[in-house]
Amino acid sequence: MYRYDDYDQTLVDERVAQFRDQTARFLAGELSEESFRPLRLMNGVYLQRHAPMLRVAIPYGLLSSRQMRMLATIAERYDRGYGHFSTRQNIQYNWPQLERIPDILADLASVQMHAIQTSGNCIRNTTCDHLAGVAPDEIADPRPYCEIIRQWSTLHPEFSYLPRKFKIAFTGASNDRAAVAVHDVGFYVVRNSAGELGFRVLVGGGQGRTPHIGSIIREFLPEADLMSYTDAILRVYNRFGRRDNKFKARIKILVNALGAQKFTELVEQEWRDSDPAKLALTAADIERMRAHFAAPNYAEPTDDSHIRAWYQANDAFRRWVDRNTVTHRVPGYRAVMISLKARGPAPGDATTAQMNLVADLADDFGFGEIRVTHDQNLLLPDVAVGDLFDLWQRLKAGQLATANIGLLTDLICCPGLDFCSLANAGSIPIANQINARFDDIDYLHDIGDVKIKMSGCMNACGHHHVGHIGILGVDKKGEEFYQLTLGGSAENDTALGERLGPAIDKHGVADAISDLIDVYVEHRHEDERFLDTYRRIGITPFKARVYAEKPAAIGVAAHATH
Repeated sequence: MYRYDDYDQTLVDERVAQFRDQTARFLAGELSEESFRPLRLMNGVYLQRHAPMLRVAIPYGLLSSRQMRMLATIAERYDRGYGHFSTRQNIQYNWPQLERIPDILADLASVQMHAIQTSGNCIRNTTCDHLAGVAPDEIADPRPYCEIIRQWSTLHPEFSYLPRKFKIAFTGASNDRAAVAVHDVGFYVVRNSAGELGFRVLVGGGQGRTPHIGSIIREFLPEADLMSYTDAILRVYNRFGRRDNKFKARIKILVNALGAQKFTELVEQEWRDSDPAKLALTAADIERMRAHFAAPNYAEPTDDSHIRAWYQANDAFRRWVDRNTVTHRVPGYRAVMISLKARGPAPGDATTAQMNLVADLADDFGFGEIRVTHDQNLLLPDVAVGDLFDLWQRLKAGQLATANIGLLTDLICCPGLDFCSLANAGSIPIANQINARFDDIDYLHDIGDVKIKMSGCMNACGHHHVGHIGILGVDKKGEEFYQLTLGGSAENDTALGERLGPAIDKHGVADAISDLIDVYVEHRHEDERFLDTYRRIGITPFKARVYAEKPAAIGVAAHATH
C-alpha cells in the first residue's frame, strides 16, 4: 500500500495544528458557527443529533493492520467503543467530543491517516473495487490511479469550494463492484485495440433527490491523461455548476441540463485549452505509483485436504466458505469477506475488540492488509486456503463469521434518525426488524442474492436507488413511513429502482419484504436471482401482493408517498 513521504506527513501534521487552533478559537467564542462550519466540514466534522460526528478517510478502502488498531484505539479512547464503516469506504465515529477531535486527528496522523475532505463541497474520498489487485477478472489494478487522484485532489485550491460535494470511483475489473456508474465521475480501466491501458469515463452519476446514471463522455482516455482530463471535468463543473440552489448544484444536474454531448464538448475544449501536457503522467510516474501496490510474496499452494474434509463435514463452515470467500487470482488463496451484518448491531458497526481482532487476523493470515467495502463490510484480501478453517473459528469467537454476504440480511443501512440530523426516519430499527424476520440462515441461503439498501432520507447515503429492494424513509407529520423501490442495481447492469406504490408504515416494512420474497420464490426459475425474476415478470405481481387487502394502510400511507 502507499506510504506517506515527508510531504504527505508534513501536510497532515500541519492540518492537525491548524484545526486545533481553529477549534480552540471556536470554543473560546472567537469564531462564529458560520465561520467555523466550513472549517470543520473540511476536516470531517458534522453536527448530528446527539454529538459531533467525525468521518475518517480510508483512501479507496485500504487499511494496514496498524491503522486498524489505531481506529480501534480511537473508538475506545474518544468514543463509545465502536465505529461505523460507511458506503464510501470510510469510518465514522458518532460520539466524540468536539474539543478532543484535534487529539483524534493527531493520533490518526501518527499512522498516516486523516479526515481531510471527508465532508464539505470538495472532492471526497476516492473509492475503488474492494478486490483490487486480487480479482481474477481484473484488467489492471486501479489503486495506483486512485492514489494519483488522491494526491492531486487533496487540498486542491481550485476545487476546495465546489458548488457541491464531488465523488470519484474506479474499477479495474470487468465486473463493477464499486458502483462506478452512480458517481460524479467514474473510471473503468480498459484496453484499446492496441492493448494500451486507459479509461472509459462516465460523468453525472449520483443518487439523492434526483438520481442519475452517469453518461459516457470518453470511450478511451489514455492513462497519461488521467489528471489533466479530470481537471478539465472539475473546471467545467466549477464554472457552470449552480450555486444558487444546493439541490441543483451537483454535476449530474449540469450534465442533464446541458445534455451529455454538450457537456462533453465543453470538457474537451477545456482540456485542449488547458494544455494537457502540463499534467500528463509519464510512464515513470505511473510505474513509481504501481510499485507501492506490488503483489506480496505469495507462498506456493500447500496441501489443503483438511479444508476439503471440514468443508464436507461442517455445514456452517461450508456455508461461510461459499458465501464469504471469493476466488483469488493466485491459486491456493481466497479473499475473505468479513460480514458486519450480524443480527443486533447496526449494519456496518464494529467494536474496538472486533477491529483489533481483524487487525490480528490480517497479520496472522495475510500480509497485514484490510479492505473496507462499499457494502459496509471488511475484507482480508490474501488468505491461504489451508488457513480458512482456523480463520473461521477465530471469526466465530469474535461474532464476525455471519455467513450472509450478498444475502438479504447483508443490507446497506445509513445511520438514519438515530444519529443523523438530516434523516426523516429511522434506518437501524428497520434493519433490526428485517433481520429478526429473516433469521433462518437456511432460508436465507435458499433465497439467494438479494441486495437491500436503505436510506433514512432523500440524500441516499444508503444507496436505496440501486438496491434490488430499496427502502427510503419519509416523514409525514412526524410519522415515519417507508417508500419501497424494486429493480435497482449498482453493478454492470446499473439501474435505478422503480417505486412500488404508497409508502408503508414503519411497523409493516418487514411484512412487505416478506411479501416481496414470497412472490419471488413463487415465480423464480431455477438459479434465478431476485433481480432477474423481477425483470422478467415486472413489478405488478409484487405490488399486488404487498398491497392486497390492506386498504386502510394504503389510505394512510398514500399521503406520505414521496
